[in-house]
Amino acid sequence: MNHFPEVWGRPRDDVYGAYDHSQLASPGPSQHTLQPIVTGTSVVAMKYNGGVVIAADNLASYGSLARFTDVERLQQVGTHTVVGAGGDVSDMQHLYGKTLENLIIAEDYQNDGHHLRAKHIYSYLSRVMYARRGKMDPLWNVLLVAGWDDGKPFLASADMLGTTFSSPALASGFGAHLAVPLLRRVCPDEAAVAGITRETAIAAVEECMKVLFYRDARSLNKYTMAIVSGEKVEGQADKVEIEWRKDVQLKAQSWKFAEGIRGYGAQTV
Repeated sequence: MNHFPEVWGRPRDDVYGAYDHSQLASPGPSQHTLQPIVTGTSVVAMKYNGGVVIAADNLASYGSLARFTDVERLQQVGTHTVVGAGGDVSDMQHLYGKTLENLIIAEDYQNDGHHLRAKHIYSYLSRVMYARRGKMDPLWNVLLVAGWDDGKPFLASADMLGTTFSSPALASGFGAHLAVPLLRRVCPDEAAVAGITRETAIAAVEECMKVLFYRDARSLNKYTMAIVSGEKVEGQADKVEIEWRKDVQLKAQSWKFAEGIRGYGAQTV
């Protein structure tokens, strides 16, 4: 062995020849993530008169394997906002543990009495997602941003392409197909938000989580819910509270509907 410290562990060049570094080189161009590996499924959220309810189950799937059952995909950001992420879990951890954490630290350094509201967080995240897409290295997530902004509830989404969308009822993943129609029965448009109570919104989101557990093979019967409630105070900063409900179990499950499912095509009963 060559005993010079800078080359410890390498065979001697004068005996074995120079080391061929091309063996470690990639045969083609450098590649970024082409497919998510460990993923989370739907995030469901809905506005009500005085706040927003948002929920996501605690499952992180390794392909079709229900690998991790204690992954919380909702994160409080600042004092006014909760972010929910579906898609790649490692990209979600990067967003929560580095990107947003650094944003809040930089904001706290100002110490000027102002706080980032939900719209600020959403605007920042949508630009992060679009910038990563522009670099051909996207974050494989769909983000729902729920919170309180300028005296009213706020809810919007941004996906891996930087596409932005706002609605009083939103869901990602399978929830975009299965949960949104159920939510829109309760809250069809922005004008309907004023007539929706906190209890009605919670019940609607709970029903959606149950339907998703029935129909989505990548979901779990345990989920996390956050309820952002705000109150506009004249001449003062808005009063905002975030209530967390963790490890919530689905209630009143019933699989009787499965008796009527006969599969596809012509059936003989």
